[in-house]
Amino acid sequence: MSEFGRSAGLREEYVSRINRVIDYIEEHIEDELSLERLSKVASFSPFHFHRIFKGIVGEPLNRFIQRIRLEKAANRLIENPRLTVTEIAMDYGFSSSSAFARAFRECFGTSATGWREKRKMGETERNIGKTNSNGEKDEETSSPYTGDTKSQKWRRIEMAKEVKPKVDVIDVPVMHVAYVRHIGPYKGDEALFERLMSTLFRWAGARDLLRFPKTKVLCVYHDNPDVTDESRLRTSVCITVPEETEVGGEVGKMTLDGGKYAVGHFELAGDEYEAAWNALYGTWLPESGYQPDDRPPFEMYLNDPKQHPEHKAVVDIYMPVKPL
Repeated sequence: MSEFGRSAGLREEYVSRINRVIDYIEEHIEDELSLERLSKVASFSPFHFHRIFKGIVGEPLNRFIQRIRLEKAANRLIENPRLTVTEIAMDYGFSSSSAFARAFRECFGTSATGWREKRKMGETERNIGKTNSNGEKDEETSSPYTGDTKSQKWRRIEMAKEVKPKVDVIDVPVMHVAYVRHIGPYKGDEALFERLMSTLFRWAGARDLLRFPKTKVLCVYHDNPDVTDESRLRTSVCITVPEETEVGGEVGKMTLDGGKYAVGHFELAGDEYEAAWNALYGTWLPESGYQPDDRPPFEMYLNDPKQHPEHKAVVDIYMPVKPL
């Protein structure tokens, strides 16, 4: 093996271990997440793990955990107005409401109550990612895991409120998926998704795992782009695989919880995805009698756009829901 090939293989092993840690944090966000506990998940010594995590993800471990907790709490404040701020703080592992209040203000530049009220009025401005705990501007970072995270500006596409998507509410079984993950901006970047899918399909094809239509192709969005700075957005391109499938390197494996999902059915050109999400969340959801659940939403791809007469993608958007 060449020196380049050996180096790439070592990097993939590190990325694989850090992916396991990120998945573990996501699944146990309300628990105590100590350095010792997470270093065992990564199979690194505690002494080295913290530096490895920061070097690969581009963010210190404790800041990453707190940011994920705060962003989930920010979503919950909007989605479930019946819960008090204190209840939400306790749900996401904060020791007290005062500790949560300080952290929330440092992260978002406003109080949790103020955030909730602003969102009721339709305001979307956020300060997350702009300042650190010392009130200083965060530096743009680049890491071998996330790549360049410089901000990109994208044209927002709005869908008229009178346009109502076709939606079914169904029970979805647990799915085991193999994935290739990206952290950073993704909106409108078709080349990025093609590259991620190409990597995943090459890996799956060599293992005879691409057996359409049984094999499902999907993309999981772990963060809300209205809450998380785009340089920190986590996106996983996935295929369904048998539970016992072995993975390694940049290909990871996770389990998507089953349960009730609202499934919106769409045919989309490349610049229409945001409009479809807006229609599902902004038009259908408020009149549905449901509210979003805490599981991540995802897109499922049902065709090859190159074979479509208008080169459109047939896409189902899965939004986890529970009764209002």
